[in-house]
Amino acid sequence: MRQLKFLTLFAMLYSCKNYYSNTNINLTNSNLVKPITETSLLVLGTIQDAGSPQIGCNKDCCKDLFLHPDKYRRVVSLGLIDVINQKKFIIEATPDFSQQAKSLYLFSSSSHSEIPDGILLTHAHIGHYTGLMYLGKEAINAKNIPVYVMPRMKKFLEQNAPWSQLVNNKNIYLKQIIEQEEIELTNQLKIIPFAVPHRDEFSETVGYTIIGPNKKALFIPDIDKWEKWDTHIIDVIAKVDYAFIDGTFFDAAEINNPQDPARRDISTIPHPFIMESINKLKGLSAAEKKKIFFIHFNHTNPVINKNSKQYKQVIKNGFNIASINNILKL
Repeated sequence: MRQLKFLTLFAMLYSCKNYYSNTNINLTNSNLVKPITETSLLVLGTIQDAGSPQIGCNKDCCKDLFLHPDKYRRVVSLGLIDVINQKKFIIEATPDFSQQAKSLYLFSSSSHSEIPDGILLTHAHIGHYTGLMYLGKEAINAKNIPVYVMPRMKKFLEQNAPWSQLVNNKNIYLKQIIEQEEIELTNQLKIIPFAVPHRDEFSETVGYTIIGPNKKALFIPDIDKWEKWDTHIIDVIAKVDYAFIDGTFFDAAEINNPQDPARRDISTIPHPFIMESINKLKGLSAAEKKKIFFIHFNHTNPVINKNSKQYKQVIKNGFNIASINNILKL
C-alpha cells in the first residue's frame, strides 16, 4: 500500500511538467502547466521592488494581504523561452526569484535545469538584482550562471559583498554588455540594452529591446518622466510589437494625499504616472495602443485590482495591464 501511494504521488508530480492548462495559471495553487511550444516572452511578475503588501503598509490595499497573500503579486520580471534551443532566460533577479525560476522552468520545454540559462539585469535597485542571493552556497550553489550587466552594475557586484562572493565562488559569471550593442543569447533570441534616466546611485539603468525570430518587445520597468529621456517613447513603440513600460503609479493623488501620514515627496520618485502616459500616447492608433502593457505597479496602484475603475479606465483607453503568466510569442 505504501509503495502504491508513493508511485501515485510520483506520477502526479512528474505529470505537472506536461499537463495542459491556460496562460493565466496559478502555479502556486498546483494547477498544471503545458510547456510553451513557440519561442515566447512570459510575464513572471508585475509589482514594484518592495512587493505587495509592502512592509509597514497599514492602508486598505495591504491589510488583508498580510493575512491572505495574493499569489499573483510577484516583483517585476520577464522570462524568455527559446523552444528550438531549449534555453530559458530571465530578466531581473527579484526577491521572488525562486518562484519565478520555477515558473519559467515549468513553462519551458527544457528539463535539464530549473536555473535559467542566463539572467539580465536592468539596475541596482532592490527589486531587480537581490534575487541573485539564491544562487549562492546557502541556497542552490549554482555554477557559473551568466549574468548580463552594464559596466557600472558589473563593478558594483564585483566590489560589494555579498554579491562579490557569488562572483568569487563562481556561482555567477558576469558578462558585460554595452549600451545599444546587440547581444545574441541564442540564434533565436537577441537583446539590445539602452540607457534610461533613473536614480543611478549604484549603477546605470537600462531598458531592453528583446528580439525574437518574428517579433520584438520593449521592456522599461523603471524610468523617470518621459520628458527626461532623450528618446521619444512613441518612436520606440513604433519599432516593436509589444511594449512593457513603467506603470508604477496611476496618478499623483495615489501618493500625494495630504491626509496620509506616510505620504512621500513626489519629486523623489519621478516615475511617469499611467495617466500621464495615456495622455502622451492618446494620439496613437488602436493597433499601436494595443502593443502597450503597463507594468511595475506600486502596492498602492489601483490597477492591480482588475475590478477597479482605474483598471477599467486603462483598458477602455485601448491599453493593457500586464498580468503574471501572460505569454506573448516572439
